[in-house]
Amino acid sequence: MKYFAVFLPMLNLEKSQEYRAQHLDFLQQKREEGKIFANGRFSDNSGGLVIYRVSSIEEVEEIVRQDPYVIHKARDFEIHEWEMVCDATLPY
Repeated sequence: MKYFAVFLPMLNLEKSQEYRAQHLDFLQQKREEGKIFANGRFSDNSGGLVIYRVSSIEEVEEIVRQDPYVIHKARDFEIHEWEMVCDATLPY
């Protein structure tokens, strides 16, 4: 498995608030599928970050395009493969 950092920069704050519950439900589903390592919003309302744990960039792009935030143009997205360096004990 590989890690992908997905930035979700804000496009429309009003739409982001409107689709927040759907976005969080979507993330919970992906978390239950074992595809999310971590996620969170930026405190300055500029967007958020999701770190996916999947096999390919094609897989993560397919997932991200299903996110309600992206579908409804509340957020844009930018994907980067992430070579994590960490001393923490990881759940995987």
